[in-house]
Amino acid sequence: MVVRRSVRRSVGRSVRRSVRRSVSVSRTGRGGAASAAVVLLGALVAGCGGGGDDGKDWTGLPKGSASVDGAAPGESSGSSGSSGSSDGSGAPSPSQDPADVPEAKAPPASVGLLAGVPASVRGGVITLGKAGAKHTVKVYEDPRCPFCKKFEEGGAQALVRPLAAGNVKVEYTIASFLDRNFGGSGSANAANALRAAVGTGKFAAFHSAVFTNQPEESEDAFTPAFLLKIADTVGLRETAFLDAVNGNRYKSWVRTAMDAFTSDGISGTPTVVVDGKKAPSDSLYSETSFGKVLDEAEIS
Repeated sequence: MVVRRSVRRSVGRSVRRSVRRSVSVSRTGRGGAASAAVVLLGALVAGCGGGGDDGKDWTGLPKGSASVDGAAPGESSGSSGSSGSSDGSGAPSPSQDPADVPEAKAPPASVGLLAGVPASVRGGVITLGKAGAKHTVKVYEDPRCPFCKKFEEGGAQALVRPLAAGNVKVEYTIASFLDRNFGGSGSANAANALRAAVGTGKFAAFHSAVFTNQPEESEDAFTPAFLLKIADTVGLRETAFLDAVNGNRYKSWVRTAMDAFTSDGISGTPTVVVDGKKAPSDSLYSETSFGKVLDEAEIS
């Protein structure tokens, strides 16, 4: 009980909700509650599922050893409780009453500079930018990860002008392991929608809008209906896109993207690699700080 009281004093409402959902003291005992508290507090510092620079993932264990549910990112723990498919492939969430779908906000105006930047897909990676760009930035993220939102609204803003100028391309590997950790299919639904946006000319705007409208990490709120409302904020209404989101057309690609995330040895999100060198975690959440990382790589 001491651990639970300290968690309530130290973290906000969303983390308390995660503790209540993720931990059953009657099943795991006080030691299990203590472990969960350490995991959740560590997440506030290191990111989602890991990404620290100390050779450990966000559980405090060696990288790749475990995630919240005791399975490595991308692996099934055998637990139930998902509102989506049991294989984590992003089956559409239950249909929503239109009145229950949240309102969506438009992304930052800066994304307008990327209107003409092409997007393409190869394997499990979506590339934004010209294929022949001199520099490459790899971004590993999960749509439900709040630290990915912090990166997109912070450090990633330093990429806008280099992308618009054609000096860099950004390779996105979109994971969905938080569906395993918290239940549901929101990350997979969002990944499916992001894949569907490739080729529409609005990938950059929609990608930004997804993170602008990110729900709390523990809430499975990235439903097809909400994702389509988000798409409306950037004028993305193509029939093929609507059908792909509603029909979960890129379910197999979502698995391919998760496999790419795992095979690259990534233990948490966001992870950002600039011309082959991992960017320090503490540089990711400020446009100024990440801009210095880009300057060191001569990306402007």
